[in-house]
Amino acid sequence: MIRKLFQIFTLFALLFSVTACGSSQTQGADNSFIESTAVAPQGTAKSANTRTIALVMKTLTNPFFVEMEKGARKAESELGITLIVKTAAQETSIQQQIEIVGELVKLKVDAIVIAPGDSKELIPALKKAQDAGIIVVNIDNRLDEELSQKLGLVGVPFISVDNEQAAYLSAKFVADQIKSPTNVIMLEGIPDAKNAQDRLAGAKRAFLENSNITISASKTANWKIDEARDVTSQLFQKTPDIGAIFCANDMMALGAIQYLDEKQIANVLVAGFDNLQEAQAAVRAGKLASTIDQQAALQGYKGVEYAVKLLNGETVPPLTFVDVILVTKDSLK
Repeated sequence: MIRKLFQIFTLFALLFSVTACGSSQTQGADNSFIESTAVAPQGTAKSANTRTIALVMKTLTNPFFVEMEKGARKAESELGITLIVKTAAQETSIQQQIEIVGELVKLKVDAIVIAPGDSKELIPALKKAQDAGIIVVNIDNRLDEELSQKLGLVGVPFISVDNEQAAYLSAKFVADQIKSPTNVIMLEGIPDAKNAQDRLAGAKRAFLENSNITISASKTANWKIDEARDVTSQLFQKTPDIGAIFCANDMMALGAIQYLDEKQIANVLVAGFDNLQEAQAAVRAGKLASTIDQQAALQGYKGVEYAVKLLNGETVPPLTFVDVILVTKDSLK
């Protein structure tokens, strides 16, 4: 009895230790998504009043994940579960995410919905969670399929967007405006993250379709504003006549814009990805040409919803692509 009370107290203490920070609004989001065939349930059905589902995200310093939590909180209120939200300090704090998963296994939560910072390093920890009977749902950044199969992490549904196609749309909006020989640069996300790899591939595809474009450099800025500002500075020193920049997220786009503003460099087209509130302001001001709304709140909601369905013994699709929306100055009018 004492042990049971201690577990309940620990769960509620962890829940109330969560601190939400910042806010942003997603424009034009709807509830449409694409689903494929079903995934079999991973565990036994449990009654709603005993369910504790953990949402593990990369950070709350990026407003994208603040929106994701809002969607998960909506699912919590509508589906009658207890939600624990845990995040690492930064998007590069992979070891911290691994430790969080380990803590949740000890707490014996019913399900973990995770947006992993890395596509490979989290897999062993999540396999331990699954072996302990915990449902695992993957959102945002996809876990490496080959390594997951090798280590036995199976039956994990994935919810996100088609990052390759979405990045293609953002970069193509910029590429279509380039009518003469132009150097472009690309700011990448974390190299081992699947969503970063897919966005890089999509942007490259768009740029290579235009014979006027030369990709002069591509370098990671690890999703960060300050790092993006510094990387942009380095690349402009090597190639001063850059006419366009693709950034794999809006945080890096804002960092690149910061450098351009500081140096009073005009007529550089910048493409982003995430549709943060700050990015929308930059689009309206003409500093950011395009960004992508990937409906973070809907991803968070669907992740919790799928976890509940699996706990109910239902099946869910193995792959769900949420629709994306290209955001430009015209679309914000």
